[in-house]
Amino acid sequence: MKGASLRVVRTWRAALVGLLVPIALGSAAQTPLRWEGSPNPAPSSATPSTPSAQPVQLATASPVRSQGLVPNPLPVAPGFDVRQFEDMAQQLVSDQRIPGMAMAIVQNGRIVSMRGYGITDTRAAEPIDAHTVFRLASLSKAFAGTMTGLLVNDGVIRWDSRITDYLPDFHLQNDYATQRLTVADVLSHRVGLVHNTYDRDLEGNMDYRALTQRLAFAPSACLPGDCYGYQNVAFSLIGDVVFAATGTFYQQEVERRIFKPLGMDDASIGLEGIEASPRWAKPHVRGRGGWVSMMPKPAYYRVAPAAGVNASISDMAQWLLAHGGHRPDVLPAPLLATLHAPLVSTPTELRGTWRRQRLSSAGYAIGWRVYDYAGHQVVFHAGAVQGYRGMVALLPERDLGIAILWNSESSLPSGLLPSILDKAIGLPAQKWLDVEPFDEGLYAERNAPASPSDTTGTDASTATASPK
Repeated sequence: MKGASLRVVRTWRAALVGLLVPIALGSAAQTPLRWEGSPNPAPSSATPSTPSAQPVQLATASPVRSQGLVPNPLPVAPGFDVRQFEDMAQQLVSDQRIPGMAMAIVQNGRIVSMRGYGITDTRAAEPIDAHTVFRLASLSKAFAGTMTGLLVNDGVIRWDSRITDYLPDFHLQNDYATQRLTVADVLSHRVGLVHNTYDRDLEGNMDYRALTQRLAFAPSACLPGDCYGYQNVAFSLIGDVVFAATGTFYQQEVERRIFKPLGMDDASIGLEGIEASPRWAKPHVRGRGGWVSMMPKPAYYRVAPAAGVNASISDMAQWLLAHGGHRPDVLPAPLLATLHAPLVSTPTELRGTWRRQRLSSAGYAIGWRVYDYAGHQVVFHAGAVQGYRGMVALLPERDLGIAILWNSESSLPSGLLPSILDKAIGLPAQKWLDVEPFDEGLYAERNAPASPSDTTGTDASTATASPK
């Protein structure tokens, strides 16, 4: 019986690798890493029984995103007015409910809003503007996936390349698991480890190299490729792969291939990068007298692919436009289709205030989450590290992109994102925020229960680089 089960898993694995193999030079190398077939394929005998390993089925909106672009996107719903959301953002920083934030909204290839709100530092206040730099935390993961995809596009790396092809000294618990782990597995959190393996040790200032060596002894939840387990340390192996494949440090490759061509002039990687910025938002934690600014902690900067990027909202507007398909000279459409294709189900994402009410399915792609948001596909990621939070979302069918960054541990601005999505789609108004836009009745209860993934008010030792 065990032999039969192993044969089934191997058959499924071979089938998945078969979908990853068609990699050649140029943009033709990019084929979506998704299961083929109808939107709701019948279960196959080769499909594993583990729920988290099942293909992610998203409700298909019309028109369907094709190769990273929607040829004729739907207009946003009547009454969508960015001034509402700007007004709501301004109210969020009133009386230092939060110290500061920045927001960008892009639509149909245009930046329709890009502003800063509040202040950089409660101790030495300067106004936040479009070029104020924030720490992105786990929003960095999409940059890692995109960087890798560019190298796949060049024919330098394959999605199904084994990690040991580039890191021969790398080990998991056993040789079979070690040899099985692929580039796509790492970038979609299918390493086979339990969630957030060694994050606490990273927060305790253990060296990244030492932690990667300890992965040889880390407890496993499944074989690589068979289940989802969110990682920061293991995810950052992709930076080592980039170096091994190119001979150039990961940071330099991201700057050369992404930041510079997209015009992300304020963006950087690492603690030194944010501290060298002409203007940057200090992280804030709650104190007895209100918000207290501090210096950024270095721990998660040690895992740069997972959590190392810094950027302004001006940078993020360019990032949204590129991932919306409007910079094919840098990010070709087939690459976008690959990056945004869900690979593994993430049912824990269905928890939380707005997620619980709006999402019917969730999956992880290549550095991005993909949601069925009330029947509409949303490409999303959030990030959180001590004193910073951020959210990015793309609504492909409406060619809409949203980025929200803030410099505190408050969960308060999180409700702004579903407020914008609902308005764009034309969904009935919900009480996501406790502020009232100047001309609409989107009222919300104060002190709404936070998502279980929030780390509001927690100590640095419990804050991770991204919600689980």
